[in-house]
Amino acid sequence: MQNPAAQTQSRSLADWLTMLEGLNIAHIELGLERMQRVAGKLGLLSLPSYVITVGGTNGKGTTCALLEAMLRAGGHSVGVYSSPHLLDYRERVRINGDFPAEQAFCDAFAAVEAARGDIALTYFEFGTLAALWLFRDAHPDVVLLEVGLGGRLDATNVVDSDQAVITTIALDHTDWLGSDREAIGFEKAGILRPGKPAVCGDPEPPASIAAQAGRLGTPVAFSGKDFHWQQQGDTWSFEGAGLALAGLPVPGLPLMNAATALATLAASPFALSADAIATGLREAKLAGRLQQLAPNLWVDVAHNPESAAYLASRLQANAGQGAIHAVVGMLKDKDIAATLAPLLPLVDHWYPASLGGPRGAEGSVLAGLLDCNRHFGSVTEALPVARAACTEGDRVIVFGSFFTVAEALAWHAE
Repeated sequence: MQNPAAQTQSRSLADWLTMLEGLNIAHIELGLERMQRVAGKLGLLSLPSYVITVGGTNGKGTTCALLEAMLRAGGHSVGVYSSPHLLDYRERVRINGDFPAEQAFCDAFAAVEAARGDIALTYFEFGTLAALWLFRDAHPDVVLLEVGLGGRLDATNVVDSDQAVITTIALDHTDWLGSDREAIGFEKAGILRPGKPAVCGDPEPPASIAAQAGRLGTPVAFSGKDFHWQQQGDTWSFEGAGLALAGLPVPGLPLMNAATALATLAASPFALSADAIATGLREAKLAGRLQQLAPNLWVDVAHNPESAAYLASRLQANAGQGAIHAVVGMLKDKDIAATLAPLLPLVDHWYPASLGGPRGAEGSVLAGLLDCNRHFGSVTEALPVARAACTEGDRVIVFGSFFTVAEALAWHAE
């Protein structure tokens, strides 16, 4: 009979992911004590790379993607940890733009399993430790850690980072983080470190962020105060933190996050040329963020009021002559009505769809809020109907959740 250690080593990535999904702590359980114990055993409480932790309500993933693209264009090696994934678990870790091999993940999971002993971990905690293990092994110049939930008690906050970024603060995950922006801002500010530089990209940040920075002695560059940006047609300019650039190319990702990324670079030890910055801005992209799958088919992971408002602004800025058809699927723990509201004046035809799983909202609930007389059992059921209804010049946008976009990507791939 094979011994437990050999069984662990012989597991495939699919086996490991099945194991992770069945861990004892299946629900979200915020706190760092378990993470600190296991990370300490693995020597992962600090990494040999320069670590930037990125928190906030919206824009974390795009800010990481922009930083990654500009740093790589400047010749630096970069590791990125982000969540959730869309189709392949390996999407959660990028090292120089590539996903690690399945065997590398298996080795990392085996190391975490051996170190944790009888310490219970959540799915996210286990995966975060594995990612840190992979980064320590690869030793890139820079590691970008995207916070999963909140900041203060998030698993990524176990690392002693060199720099922090807070993108925007909005009402989301209120059951866990608090019912107002001040409470949520306090949780997000938990990634700040004494004396280490930080950037806040929210133009109207809650006072709790500056208060926490003051308590810690953390120098924070605030958008609109310490750095400024402005778009001029097809280009834009940035000024602040000792950096002044004009004629920059407008990226395919939100300009607010590009400015936050530039302010982050300005406060870092990495001095990039104007050419590297421009190249990175042009090349930065992220799956599921206004991603075009076909000439008339787009997907976006907008899942709360702030991200939906941004999606609406982009649709309006690129208005065509045809109609907009929207396939929407959402989680029932989101503010569904407020998320749909910015799109109501723009969408001509709605295709509300149910999402599976215990958190998925029924399509009938969405249909009721939209005053729509039809709904669909899944995104893959709604999508072909929406596309078949299109005439020349029409567009289909699929949005509402990472799960919604994942279904659309899988459907399109087939």
